[in-house]
Amino acid sequence: MFSKVNALIEAAVIAALAMALSLIPDFASWFTPSFGAVPLVLFSLRRGSKYGILAGLIWGLLHFILGRVYYLSLSQVLLEYILAFASMGLAGVLAAPLQKALRQKQKQKAFSLAFAAAFLAVSVRYFWHFLAGIIFWSSYAPKGMSPFYYSLLVNGSAGIITLLFVIISVLILLTVQSRFFLPEH
Repeated sequence: MFSKVNALIEAAVIAALAMALSLIPDFASWFTPSFGAVPLVLFSLRRGSKYGILAGLIWGLLHFILGRVYYLSLSQVLLEYILAFASMGLAGVLAAPLQKALRQKQKQKAFSLAFAAAFLAVSVRYFWHFLAGIIFWSSYAPKGMSPFYYSLLVNGSAGIITLLFVIISVLILLTVQSRFFLPEH
């Protein structure tokens, strides 16, 4: 019971931190990294996908509370704010193997698992944004550019930059404080 309460509290705090990091001003309009992805992936690798998806869902819902939703239709909002943000918790599917590798002092395996987890979470999230870009945001494509290519360019660049930030952060934390990924409660 105590560990579940701790994990739920951590999920709420991580979601709030992710939202706070989302408020960092964009430095390049459409290809700015999602800084909030960093704590979400770290947390998911610590607590697993169940709590990671919950934290991602809370992060997505916080956009509504703070009035930071770009609303075109209900399906667009569900895709980009519910599915996309909750998908960040998918990094947690590799939490148990990562923790096992850390306990067995298999650093290289831990690095590989962390990279795969970050890649999975960020890729799935930006897949949803890519799909929404084709379906809902195609009118913003420059004249003559296909919606597919436009969405790939916009969401692909943001996804790659986000993935780089996440991977660097995860690898740094694995190197200097790997115990973070091994919760006691």
